[in-house]
Parts: sequence; structure tokens; C-alpha cells
Amino acid sequence: MTSEFDAERRCPVVHTDYRRDRPAFTTIPQLGEERELAPAVWNDSTEHGFLMVQRYDDVMELLKQTDVLVSDNVNAFDPHMQIPLIPNSLNPPEHTKVRRVLNPFFSPAAVKRLEPLARERAESLIGALAEKKSVDLVSEFAILYPTELFLALLGLPTEDGEMVLPWVEAIFGGFFASTPEELQAAGDAVASFNEYFGKLVDERSADPGDPEIDLVSRLLVAEIDGVPMSREDILVTCMTLMTAGLDTTRSALGYIFHQLATEPDVRHRMVNEPESWPRFIEEAIRVNSLIIQDGRQVKEDMEVLGCPMKAGEMVWLGLAAANRDPRKFEDPDTFDMDREGLNHHLGFGAGVHRCIGMHLARAELVIALETWHKVIPDYRLSPGAELTERGGQLRLQTLPLEWD
Repeated sequence: MTSEFDAERRCPVVHTDYRRDRPAFTTIPQLGEERELAPAVWNDSTEHGFLMVQRYDDVMELLKQTDVLVSDNVNAFDPHMQIPLIPNSLNPPEHTKVRRVLNPFFSPAAVKRLEPLARERAESLIGALAEKKSVDLVSEFAILYPTELFLALLGLPTEDGEMVLPWVEAIFGGFFASTPEELQAAGDAVASFNEYFGKLVDERSADPGDPEIDLVSRLLVAEIDGVPMSREDILVTCMTLMTAGLDTTRSALGYIFHQLATEPDVRHRMVNEPESWPRFIEEAIRVNSLIIQDGRQVKEDMEVLGCPMKAGEMVWLGLAAANRDPRKFEDPDTFDMDREGLNHHLGFGAGVHRCIGMHLARAELVIALETWHKVIPDYRLSPGAELTERGGQLRLQTLPLEWD
């Protein structure tokens, strides 16, 4: 590919707008081409532009620099993003203190307690789908499964999923918005979530649950530096955990099922070796990273990899491109669940902001895949399917599957 060079920025310039939907499986190769242009590349596709850093070692190093590359805003597309996120948009030491409150609910031990519920929800949904012989995997399973599980985790009716899912969609539309209408819809969705979770907070305030197993009850009694969490912060935390958890699990399932539907040899191996699902999932998350960037805001005027940056400008830390960096991974574009260093990928981020829900996500995926392939071991991509992947944060918009 060709690119321009910005003498003032001291780096190449690219124009790719990664907020746009595009044909499936074209985004990560495009990112890879831009990764190879230089250690840092300026992208001018948005109003303010941002610096893209996408080589594995560079991304890892910059993720550690929390004193000068801050998380006040984690969306490289918009340095003025108005959607609040907790704990994502907090910096150490505040971030560490909130994570300490949340960690017990996402620890391996806590996830183990959730496994019976996850298995029950998976069996129920897959059992209902089995007789249909064809589904849109994305809308009929991949999003319903994590949604019902998360609602049940909070003690909310699973049937509320139909109501909250449009809010999740609108908020992600706001993250990667290119129109005022998308921003307005995201603001309306945040207000709807605040009202929804506000009722739950009121219920738990009047009738508390066990803070060891009830997340909202724990947030109500939690203290940060001796001060209770504000109602606003509790509502933002609930919204953040729900939107992040639902979308990433849906996205992972879409890409995983596409691979298994189109590569029967891999699928047959997994059916015969269900104990290998954890290794499969690690490599799947590396090859098709869902979160393509982790944004950081420059705290003060400085240089990033030799490129001058002003306070407030955004740096795109390219997790997806780093996961296919040939400097780190041998034959990086090839799926190889037997490769060494399988869990060295950045699919869940790295450093202090590494995904709090990574243990839950892994468990959900293993249970979903084990359960599905016990009931529906053979299936295929429906003929004529035209697949599109969403911009901003990757996912297949639809995935039509069928079986005999």
C-alpha cells in the first residue's frame, strides 16, 4: 500500500476509517499492512486524528506508561467521548481501588460458581435451536446467551434481554459514532440504563443481598478511601460491565463458529477432543481479536515513538494488529492452537487495565462450544451468505448456519 508522510508528525499518514463496516475478514489484514509502514502512523480519518501504534513490543511498552498515557478517554476515535466507563476510564491508583472491589466477582473461583448457571442457559438455548435446522448464530444465540447469563448474575429477569439489547447496540454506536444522530442515540441509551439499574439499586438498598455473591449489594457497601461509591458511579459500573461483557462474547462466538463451520477438520478435532477447547479459544482470540484498539490520551506534550504529540491527543494501541505481529508470533496469520506461548496474545489487553472479565469470558465460551457440539456436531455456513464485520470493535453482523 502507499501512504503519505507527515514531516511535522514525523511518520506516515493513512486515511482508513475503521469506524465503517466492511466485508468480513478484511479489517485485520488492513491493520497489518499499516502496522508494517512504521512503528507509528498518523490516521486522519476522524476530525482530530490519532496516532496508531501496532507492533507487539511497542504496544506492550506503552500500555505500561499509565503516568503519561492516561485512560480518561479510551476511545481513539474521539478525544471528547461523553459516554462514561468505570473502571475503564479511571487511572491508577483510583482504577486499582475500584478493581479491588470488583475482582472477587470475576475471579476464577467466582466463575467456577457460575458454571452451572452458564451450562443451564446454554443447554436451554441450544436445545430450542436444534430442531430449527438453521439459525442466524449472531442474533439467535451469540448475543442471547451472555445477555441471559449476565441478567441472571445480577438477579434480573432474563426476559429483560429483549429490552436492554438495543441499548447496548446504541452505546457501541456512540463509541464509534460519525453522526450526531448516533451520539444522541447513545446518550438516550445511557439514560435508559441509568433508569433500569437505578431501580435495581433502589431494591438492593431496601432489601440488601449477600455482598459476597450479589454484585450490586457489594457496590452499595463498598468504600473507596473510606467513602462509599456514589450512586452515579454504581450505575456507570453496572452499565460498563454489561455492555462490555455482552458485546465481546457475542463477537467471539461469531468468529469462532464461522471458523468451525468452514473448516470441518478443525471442528471434527474439537468434537473428538473437547478437553482442548481452552487452547482453541486462546488461539481464536489471538487470530480474530475483537477489540482492535485500546485508546490512551496523551497527558502532556511529549513524543510517542519519535512522533510529537500534544496534550489531549489520542494514541491507538493496536491490540489486533499486535496479535498478528510476525516479530512476536511465528506464521502469525495461521491458526495454530498447538503453538508455544499460546496465551501471550493481547486479546484481553494487558497491564493494569487487562480485561476484568477474561476468566468469565473464557468459561462462557468453553461451555457454549462444548454444549453446542454435543447437540449439533455438524453444521455449515448457509450458501450465498454475504458476511459483514462491524467497524470500531469487530463482530460479524450476521452468521447464517444450517444443518441436516
